[in-house]
Amino acid sequence: MENAVERDIITRILAIEREMKKRAVSGRLSEYNTGEKVHEKQMLFHKCLKRNRWVFGGNRSGKTECGAVEAVWAARGIHPFRPNRKNSEGWVVSLSYEVQRDVAQAKVLSYLKPEWIADVVMLQGRKGAPEQGMIDYLLIKNVFGGISRITFKSCDQGREKFQGASLDWVWFDEEPPYDIYEECRMRVLDRKGDIWGTMTPLKGLTWVYDKIFLNENANPEVWHIHMEWADNPWLDKQEVETLTSALDKDSLESRRYGRFAEAEGAVYPEFDQNVHVIQPFDIPKEWQDCVSIDPGLNNPLACLFFAVDWDGNVYVTAEWYARGRDVDYHARHICDLADKLDWHRDKEGRLRGYIDSAANQRTLASEKNVTELFFERGLALSPKVCKDVFAGIARVKSYLIEGRLKIFSNCVNLIREFKSYWWGSGDNPIKKDDHALDALRYYIMTRPQAAKVPERKKTMVERDKERLIKRRKNMYGKTSGAKR
Repeated sequence: MENAVERDIITRILAIEREMKKRAVSGRLSEYNTGEKVHEKQMLFHKCLKRNRWVFGGNRSGKTECGAVEAVWAARGIHPFRPNRKNSEGWVVSLSYEVQRDVAQAKVLSYLKPEWIADVVMLQGRKGAPEQGMIDYLLIKNVFGGISRITFKSCDQGREKFQGASLDWVWFDEEPPYDIYEECRMRVLDRKGDIWGTMTPLKGLTWVYDKIFLNENANPEVWHIHMEWADNPWLDKQEVETLTSALDKDSLESRRYGRFAEAEGAVYPEFDQNVHVIQPFDIPKEWQDCVSIDPGLNNPLACLFFAVDWDGNVYVTAEWYARGRDVDYHARHICDLADKLDWHRDKEGRLRGYIDSAANQRTLASEKNVTELFFERGLALSPKVCKDVFAGIARVKSYLIEGRLKIFSNCVNLIREFKSYWWGSGDNPIKKDDHALDALRYYIMTRPQAAKVPERKKTMVERDKERLIKRRKNMYGKTSGAKR
């Protein structure tokens, strides 16, 4: 009898343990970023509606978690911020099958309730223990009554294995080869699907740096965010300090901050696209200031429109950027842009602003200099600008650090140049892709520096108090605890 009771108790305990494990698994997704601790940057990633989103994060910054949750939300049809589909099909792409099993596959399984999984097809291992083997694909029950498929792919399969399919989404866990990335882009094209990537940039300035971070093609659907250890609310602060002290400077850039390996050579490491770039809004007429131009013929001409609010914050609200054109072409398009912005003009109807002093030089081909040619076409530009590069860079840095510079997201060339401006040899910036930055520097150097607060004159009472303190120190000594 006692044995029967004991067996019954053990059976009930085991049943409770199984239920607790089941609830723990099922509760992981429902508890994701809903408790007291919220990973703000993970939520920014999930809320972004762009179709090509990337997280550049350090190790253990939380990047892979948000990639896995995005995949599960898509498969289940329960994404809280994006349109959902009844039968979604997507790929999880890892660098190798071993990495798939240990990282992306494990993360996806950790967010799935067992009853959500309709079937498991294995490449290697037992179906009853998928976490220990390598999964080919998962069939997931969608809340709309359909069946979604999550297929796991490995980059070492080669590009040919990524051809032919039509997909709703692709998740790259770490940086794939460029040819595989391009092939996957084709896979989501007809369904207008999504691509997202989560990676630590350990390979230097690869195609991801050009195509995603710099967004050199100005693709409006490309978006990225950086995550570092301090962004992860579940990472112990003491552990962060220990890991930080154990890594050299170069390793910290990528493994903690998720920055590209050579980023220590950036002229403007203070620039943070998530801080300094904002969505356009209607600028009050009173804020409109002027334009600034860095001229070019074979090189691009860059023209920026500036506004200043009542607190002295500077806004770059629009840009004109083109190469290989004459003054007439540039002036016409700059004035057209000013008309669209309803930008103010002087009494003679001209746009006012600044231009590189080199524009005052005449060429053999023209009797008039560039400044005069612009003047005839409706732009009154002053060439009296400070061209001291180092002083200008220092002033721009101060505006970035103090948060007094905001750039509208439509100024894609200025944003790209901020991210690709590097120091060269001899402590000189590399003279490349800096035309919009030069126009910015000319303008910022015309702004008055913050005035020093004049020292307030002391009152008679304050002066008497200082004299008494000095007299007491002389009588009883300089220590506050001296006895009388």
